[in-house]
Amino acid sequence: MKGERQQVQMQDAVSTDGAEKTAVAAEPVLPLFPGLAASHIHVITGADQAEQAAQDLLQQAVIGFDTETRPVFQRGVQHTGPHLIQLATETDAYLIPVKDQNDPAIVDMLARVLAHPDIIKAGFGLSDDLRSVRRKLGISVENALDLARLLRERKQSEVGAKKASAVYLGVDLPKSKRISTSDWSQFPLSEKQIQYAVNDALSALRIYLSWKRDGRKPVR
Repeated sequence: MKGERQQVQMQDAVSTDGAEKTAVAAEPVLPLFPGLAASHIHVITGADQAEQAAQDLLQQAVIGFDTETRPVFQRGVQHTGPHLIQLATETDAYLIPVKDQNDPAIVDMLARVLAHPDIIKAGFGLSDDLRSVRRKLGISVENALDLARLLRERKQSEVGAKKASAVYLGVDLPKSKRISTSDWSQFPLSEKQIQYAVNDALSALRIYLSWKRDGRKPVR
């Protein structure tokens, strides 16, 4: 049924010599990650939208945080990202296109939110995101929490959002390489890009809240 784990299917394997049947468990099929309705996704392109986003985000104790960057496939060439910043609450997601010339009101909103020391910014693999935001916008992200490190069982390994979503949320988070390596500098974004970007930030927030509520679970 929708929203519930499907029961593990069992299949019988028969040995070639006619031995008794052995039950073999298949992998459970998880429901897809439930995203947000379009009415709760906001692409911030002007001062009024930025102020409305700030009023919501500055009231939060924790938000989901991620960035997207147009990939560079030529060796030795540094990317010019981030080209998109994603911020998510439990009910809404804010997508902020980052251009070479940005609206000062939008940059101010990002600075107020990202540099706020009392708001946790939860995300996965944030090292490059933090460097890119500081380099391109001059904003130092305060109180960033990298879930890839927080949730890992061993120091030499990091946990990805897809695996953590299965363990902590019981859902399958789609991770399309074709979408993740698409051109994030071209606007407007496609519906698939928007969904991918929203889910990255939203899943991080939901995973953090689950971890905070239920405690550590083994992620391998």
